[in-house]
Amino acid sequence: MTVRRVAAQNHLLWSALIGMVVVFVAGCQSYEPAPLDMERHGEAFDKRLIEIEPLSAFVDRLSQTEMPTPERLDLSDGISEPEGEVIALFYNADLRLARAQAGIALATYETAGLWEDPEFGFDGAELLSPSGPFEFGVTLSLTIPISGRLDVERDVAASAYSTELLRIVDAEWNTRTGVRLAWAEWSVAAAQLNLLRDSIGQIERITSITDQLESAGELTRVDARLIRAELIQLRTELVAAEAKEGRARMVLLGLLGVSPKQNVVLHPALQPAEGADLAEDLERLVRQNPTLAVARNEYQTAEESLRLEIRRQYPDLTIGGGYGSEDRDDRLLLGIPVPVPIFNGNRAGIAEACAKRTHARAVAETTYERIVSELSSAQIALTAAQRQRATLESELVPMLDQQSAEVEQLADLGEVDTLVLLETISRRVAAKSQLLEVRLAEVAASLDIVRLIGPNAGTGPAPVQQPDSPLPNPESQSAGNSAGGVK
Repeated sequence: MTVRRVAAQNHLLWSALIGMVVVFVAGCQSYEPAPLDMERHGEAFDKRLIEIEPLSAFVDRLSQTEMPTPERLDLSDGISEPEGEVIALFYNADLRLARAQAGIALATYETAGLWEDPEFGFDGAELLSPSGPFEFGVTLSLTIPISGRLDVERDVAASAYSTELLRIVDAEWNTRTGVRLAWAEWSVAAAQLNLLRDSIGQIERITSITDQLESAGELTRVDARLIRAELIQLRTELVAAEAKEGRARMVLLGLLGVSPKQNVVLHPALQPAEGADLAEDLERLVRQNPTLAVARNEYQTAEESLRLEIRRQYPDLTIGGGYGSEDRDDRLLLGIPVPVPIFNGNRAGIAEACAKRTHARAVAETTYERIVSELSSAQIALTAAQRQRATLESELVPMLDQQSAEVEQLADLGEVDTLVLLETISRRVAAKSQLLEVRLAEVAASLDIVRLIGPNAGTGPAPVQQPDSPLPNPESQSAGNSAGGVK
């Protein structure tokens, strides 16, 4: 009888151990390596504007949202500014990182609020006396979350994920306005380069005339040398202007996420953003600014985190039961440990969460103050740039254009006043260059206002789905703001 009983106990013991191993293995995930292949990525990077099927699909998804998009994506004739915005939304490096970061928050949100795994316990003892039996106990404990902590954990994770979606909206909006500004800076650099080339061409035409006049003795060598010196100086300035245009082009391609190896054609654009001079700017800023929306959501996450830490004061119910044998007596085991929140009470966690909420409030308030100050500065800069541009376009530049044309006509007739000629060309180049800089300042100020006011309310970040991005299509997620277009 004793032998049968021992055999039954051993059978039960081994069955419990085997069952524990099977459940453990079934509940575990396997590891799959994903090596980093930079050579393959480099090849794909160089072909981004050659294989445009992903971009075309992205444009189709954008057309179903409230975000303004080009009617069609045709890169065969070069890249326009609106097409560049779409390319940047898809390939920009900062946006890719923001979406990957949101994927981390999404993974946390999807796995938040899960019950704790049950715990299997085994204790065994072999008495050293010859007749001593093998004593053992098998237990299984389960924690029942009666405190409601898991629901709050899900709320915290949902708020954190929503914050990351808003960060994507903020990053997309900054990228779109950043692309517009970089496009304007490149356009100005290209226009200044063309201005210098035109001025050099004008000097070269006049130089051929002055050479003839000098040979005929109708122009002194000193005057002729001044004209040649001006030509040499403009050529050295041309080298610097070419470098400036090249750097501006590389900055723009970097924002687009396009390889500098690709010899793409860019169409210049230098128009101020519309809708930047509105009386209700402050009201729209509070409602629409994406950076402020992130700060507000971070404060909400801090509120939820404090609620979670307070809920953690209250214990969950842990129930444990099992089977054991001692001195050949079978027994059922039952345990219900309940912590009593007297000495600890999660005071440290609550205090830290309170401090983080205070910090989040300060971040939101100071963010608002900084944005309001930036908006006022941008409005002042925009007004000044508009007034300067009006004066230059209506008075100075036309006057110098006329003066330059008259001087060149006189040179064709053999009447060359060297000082007047050089002063006219120098002032004309300086005035037109100043006009370009003023127009750039106007574009920058208007884009600053648009960036600070934020996009119109809508559905959320752009629906980007890339093979290397864990973030799903966020069209079904409410992010509070939309990365609407810069008009």
